[in-house]
Amino acid sequence: MAANRLGVGFIGSGFVTRFHIQSWLGVRDADVLGIYSPNRAHAEATAEFARNLRVGNAKAFNSIQEMITAPEIDCLWLCAPNHLRLQHMQTICDALQSGTGKLIGIACEKPLARNVAEARRMVELVEQSGLLHGYLEDQMFAPGIRRGKQIIWDRAAVLTGRPYLARAAEEHSGPHSPWFWQGELQGGGVLNDMMCHSIEVARFMLTKPGALRSTVRPLKVSAQIASLKWSRPEYAIALKQNMGPEVDYQNKPSEDFARATINYADEEGNPLIVEVTTSWSYVGPGLRLSLELLGPEYSLSMNSLDSGLKLFLSRKVQGEAGEDMVEKQNAEQGLMPVLGNEAAEYGYEAQNRTFVQWFLDGKQPEESFYDGLEVTELLMTAYMSAERERTIEFKPEGLDNYVPLVAQGVWKGR
Repeated sequence: MAANRLGVGFIGSGFVTRFHIQSWLGVRDADVLGIYSPNRAHAEATAEFARNLRVGNAKAFNSIQEMITAPEIDCLWLCAPNHLRLQHMQTICDALQSGTGKLIGIACEKPLARNVAEARRMVELVEQSGLLHGYLEDQMFAPGIRRGKQIIWDRAAVLTGRPYLARAAEEHSGPHSPWFWQGELQGGGVLNDMMCHSIEVARFMLTKPGALRSTVRPLKVSAQIASLKWSRPEYAIALKQNMGPEVDYQNKPSEDFARATINYADEEGNPLIVEVTTSWSYVGPGLRLSLELLGPEYSLSMNSLDSGLKLFLSRKVQGEAGEDMVEKQNAEQGLMPVLGNEAAEYGYEAQNRTFVQWFLDGKQPEESFYDGLEVTELLMTAYMSAERERTIEFKPEGLDNYVPLVAQGVWKGR
């Protein structure tokens, strides 16, 4: 490590890694120096992407071990597909224990794992490694989220009482890569893919600034899942054509809609409620993130598509489909919201700045693998509730060994 500067390597070279790299334009005190992917061409392209943005002299590595050995790499960002999380974490720990190299910390993208057993093993491995560890939940660092929480708690809650209801939603038209659509690889469907965001940001908003997350204690979970769009014959066929024959929603669907209500209690026993909704069946301009927070004499709301910049393109403006205006863009004509800096608006910039500073200071991040495990426990309880069609007390018996039917590839959806 150079004086007061980190060298960061990425495991994974796909969509989310590129979002992180874009955010590095707003990150100080660290450089993107390495990319590993089993697809060498993808790794080379992503490393070139980082170099072109001038966020670091990144190069492609042939293996995780080689990247750990490189003296310029101080920390790793774990951004590979869900089914590889545990395998990669084991490889990192084995390399460190054999004396292959040295690291300061590791940060893992959401979700921490596909189920509780895997998440608990991720925690065990990182504890064995002795590394500082962080759970990458970008929405918690979104500027609107941070600023809104500060004002609510400083001006309103202190006078009239704490907030008691948080609603969060993330909705778009579906993921980019085939593995997301395969329950056995991803660990489920939209619930596992995106409800992790909504649960954690809602819990964050209900937690008093400076207080431990454990002061907001989950009591019970009620959830529902459904395949509303993508298992319809015409859409299942289109999905297979676009994503490949392994994505078969006529026989092995994953849920494209999920909702959950989580009852919490604060440190004084006061009731708190979180309502979360996620969807891959939303049709609109693009990715929509929304949040509401309610208290005794106040409320807060935000929507990522309520952009200050809007663009209208008539039907005569025709071009190729893309995502140049907003993530998961569904149209190139009409009235479109445009986000000037998605990496900043979604929280990636502030998140990565903060994690870099934590690692530089030798400080255990406030959002850690332990939080990733707790989120996974809530997600799996939600799946259990949906399958059993009843409210589940938290933590339910058998949670550690539970694997959702969707993740087993036996859920029939419709």
